[in-house]
Amino acid sequence: MSGAPVVSLENLSFSYGGPCVLDRVNLEVVEREFLGIVGPNAGGKSTLLKLMLGLLDPLRGKVRVLGERPQRSRTQIGYVPQYPQFSRDFPITVEQTVMMGRLGKSGIFGHYRRRDREVARQAMRETEVLDLAARQLCTLSGGQLQRVLMARALACEPQILMLDEPTANIDMRIETEIFDLLKRFNRRMTIIVVSHDVGFISGYVNRVACLNRTLICHPTAAIDGDTIRTLYDADVKRVEHRH
Repeated sequence: MSGAPVVSLENLSFSYGGPCVLDRVNLEVVEREFLGIVGPNAGGKSTLLKLMLGLLDPLRGKVRVLGERPQRSRTQIGYVPQYPQFSRDFPITVEQTVMMGRLGKSGIFGHYRRRDREVARQAMRETEVLDLAARQLCTLSGGQLQRVLMARALACEPQILMLDEPTANIDMRIETEIFDLLKRFNRRMTIIVVSHDVGFISGYVNRVACLNRTLICHPTAAIDGDTIRTLYDADVKRVEHRH
């Protein structure tokens, strides 16, 4: 794909105090690309997203998001974490959860304007959870909760949407529905998604970034059994999905 880079990583290395989790990673993601990041557990995938979000600082190298340090551009990023950072039993409704995506966009902390509510309702409409607006989070299925978290991320009107294993522990039918939604959102924003399912995401993404401490990008069509075997350092079964 061609276009202006919205994420640029140069010689990026990171460590939690021991051996490098990421070692000299280079990557450019262009506007409206749909990038999949795959790799084994502890290969650095979630760490890489957190560096792009400015939640971690690199040991070496440079991170630029929308031309800025990520701490300055994070309000333009919608983020769906692998695990929700709140208890499912917390007494909060779907609408209140989605409205949290407007924090930092609204005029006064905790005070939402009419536009904030309109944007949140549109995000719920796009993720097909508007009819659940008054429901408590604890009453939702896993697939419904994932759509609510996507709506919360969309409510900040992002230029980039980042998702960390958005379909973990969700059945194949719901996984397909969520990735169909992401493909639709990709018409107006850049999508970066971490996934464990190489075969499945190959039907959606433009490129696959294979990450296991170091990173190599491949066009989707170039992913084959040898690539996967090298990435995971083991023999794996690959199932191809056609869409």
